[in-house]
Amino acid sequence: MTVTKAAPVIRRAARQPQDNRWAILLVLCLSLLLITVDATVLHIAVPALTAALEPSAVQLLWIIDVYSLVVAPLLIMFGTLGDRYGRKRLVLAGFVLFGVASAAAAFSPTPLALILSRALLGVGGAMIMPATLSLIRQVFTDRRERAIALGVWSAVAAAGAAVGPMIGGVLVGLWWGAVFLVNVPILLVLLPAAVRLLPESRGRADHAWDGLSAVLSVLGILALAFGLKEAGSGSLMPVGAALAIFAGGVALLVWFVRRQSRLATPLLEVGLFRDRGFTTGVAGVLLGVFALVGLQLMLAQYLQLVLGDSPVRAAVRMLPLVLSAIAGGLAAAHILPRLGLRGTMSGGLGLVALALTPTLGWGVEGHPVMLAICFVGIGFGVQVALLAASDTIMSACPESHAGGAAAIEETAYELGAGLGVAVLGTITAIVYAPGLRPVPGVPEVGMDQARQSLAGAAHVASEMGGSTGDALLSAARWAFVNALHTTVVVSVVLLSLTAVAVAVLLRRDRGVP
Repeated sequence: MTVTKAAPVIRRAARQPQDNRWAILLVLCLSLLLITVDATVLHIAVPALTAALEPSAVQLLWIIDVYSLVVAPLLIMFGTLGDRYGRKRLVLAGFVLFGVASAAAAFSPTPLALILSRALLGVGGAMIMPATLSLIRQVFTDRRERAIALGVWSAVAAAGAAVGPMIGGVLVGLWWGAVFLVNVPILLVLLPAAVRLLPESRGRADHAWDGLSAVLSVLGILALAFGLKEAGSGSLMPVGAALAIFAGGVALLVWFVRRQSRLATPLLEVGLFRDRGFTTGVAGVLLGVFALVGLQLMLAQYLQLVLGDSPVRAAVRMLPLVLSAIAGGLAAAHILPRLGLRGTMSGGLGLVALALTPTLGWGVEGHPVMLAICFVGIGFGVQVALLAASDTIMSACPESHAGGAAAIEETAYELGAGLGVAVLGTITAIVYAPGLRPVPGVPEVGMDQARQSLAGAAHVASEMGGSTGDALLSAARWAFVNALHTTVVVSVVLLSLTAVAVAVLLRRDRGVP
């Protein structure tokens, strides 16, 4: 009799996550939004941040970049830890760490303190992000509803990166630290909601967790990203040392791959990369986010420091990018059945390359209408391509490997964001510094600071004032625009080559609903 009474209770408890699935999706998407927004929220805050903390060009790049460079290598480790010990507790711990790090970042007194706080934010983000996708798969058991939920997740991931500069533009008008402090009240609402709504996921006691594999993946990806960043800028060490670190990262990842192939229960199913469609989809995610996040940083500085927009006005000018990204997410579900994965993904990347091309003719004058059209093309194209790439990745692997495929996709997303800032920012810096010729009346020390970055040049010009300051700012703007043209050319070439590769490598009917 006792068993008969208890059975309905057990069944109700088992049904509870499914009954609350849409509320759970809301909590997970808000969590994801916080993480993705933080990757780009500083882009419009750069001038205010430079004036407040006076970081060097190297410190400024690390302040912006360290978040994504920390998140990327930790995603696989925390994703597998969540599978092993339970995803809910990892998300809750991530919320606490993210909140503490946000408060520390907001009140950072020095550039180094802000870099360390941003690194802690990355650790917290890496604890939360893998679980958002895994819990969606756990809660949405109906395949059609799961597809809708995954589409929403993908749209939030892309829209978060797009909306970050807008949020930063509004908040920095109050105080630069507000771009971080705003996370705290949001997390105070999310934390109790997550405690009540998120389902417990039982750890897989039978699935061995290989600590050495986790260390190899973290150090390998970190060395790869850091070595590539330093090889381009040579800011912290000689180029030769940076290349040695890059080679060391490659060696660690080769060791990681070989170890996975020998383990009975590998940390990551690296065999998924043998599938051409899967590898193509991962490359599409990596380069799509690379272009979106890296170019956003450059264009945000163009709007403020070249065209003279206020942070709020710059954020409003970037609104078409946000709206078009959301529209792209909604439209992709209808485009996919008609064009197929190959056409949708290739077409989306091609559209981004096409939308960037008109910017090559810009000088320092404004082009408000053309700028809006370009942003629409970039936002719509990136989101359509990302959704198609995500569908390609998930359709290329069996259901039993979906968790590993999700971890790889998320790693590609964060690595693309980090490398987009690092590589495109480095290219811009390399071309900008030699392009800024000496300005009469500006001492050599001031010119050295001005060559560090456009924000640095604006700071020096405001301190000098008068016709000399105006001449320095004008020269720096021209040098930055020329550097930006080089960055756009690199982005257009990469996006075009990826679009062609997708068209060649993917079968037309692959994964089409």
